[in-house]
Amino acid sequence: MKKPKVLLTRILPQPGIDMLTEQVDLEVYEKNEAMPRECIIESVRDKTGLICLLSDRIDKEIMHAGTNLKIIANYAVGYNNIDIAEAAKRNIYVTHTPGVLTDTTADLAFALLISVARRIPEADKYVREGQFKGWEPMFLLGTDVHSKTLGIIGFGRIGRALARRAHGFGMRILYYEPKRLSTTIEKQHSAEYRMLDDMLRESDFVSIHVPLIDATHHLIAEREFAVMKKSAFLINTSRGPVIDERALVVALRNKDIAGCALDVFEREPAVEQELKTMSNVVLAPHIGSASVQTRTQMALMVAEDVIAVLIHDQKPAHEVLTDLRLQ
Repeated sequence: MKKPKVLLTRILPQPGIDMLTEQVDLEVYEKNEAMPRECIIESVRDKTGLICLLSDRIDKEIMHAGTNLKIIANYAVGYNNIDIAEAAKRNIYVTHTPGVLTDTTADLAFALLISVARRIPEADKYVREGQFKGWEPMFLLGTDVHSKTLGIIGFGRIGRALARRAHGFGMRILYYEPKRLSTTIEKQHSAEYRMLDDMLRESDFVSIHVPLIDATHHLIAEREFAVMKKSAFLINTSRGPVIDERALVVALRNKDIAGCALDVFEREPAVEQELKTMSNVVLAPHIGSASVQTRTQMALMVAEDVIAVLIHDQKPAHEVLTDLRLQ
């Protein structure tokens, strides 16, 4: 019996590939770059499974080419790169990797928060360039993190994990969701609900943890920057287009906020050029889930879902859900 054919658009951690090759006929795009769209269209024609990345736009055209597709497994927790409605019309399962990257991403968010507040990248560069001549009482003064107010936009898995870390620094936690959460959840995380503007006004640090949907596109833009404290810092490890990046540049230039730390960008991988020149900006190349353990587990999750559908004719364990709030 022939093995079902599966296309993988980028090399993943080896345990996931090993699991797949035991069960399916796997075609892997092995270049260290995003698989060109035209190559995906050509390669998917005889495949029953597609494993893709968040950077791969999987739309009607690709699904039309992959007439035999039974599953699209997204190697990410988000799935705004996939036309979910079109997949549903064609009875194609869509899966993702929820939960597994929660703590790893929260770790990075808090690391970025501390880095921008305490000017760690600036200090590292200063030492590496041989400029450190000795201790100075007024040099590279940063902002304390402990005992400050942290506003969390999106209080799902990652937002709550960030709150747990912040409690260790004695931070006060505010959160915003379109709909207030239960008092049980609020008490569990010692978090106070605020409407967005109120949260922005009160917070010393604002960290974003929402999916990219129509309602969150440019959620933070010129008006919101005007509401924030001039001493506040903005951290984003969710999706780039949640922030109006050009408005962010203006806010930083005008000192409407004190600084920002970004792991994602509006026009990724492109970054607003002026952000690269600002010392009060920390930039990371979309590494929120980038630990060996987490990326390996993500690879195993997509492999398990593909095998469940194509080999065992079962419903995948990580099928995309309609409730986006907990992403």
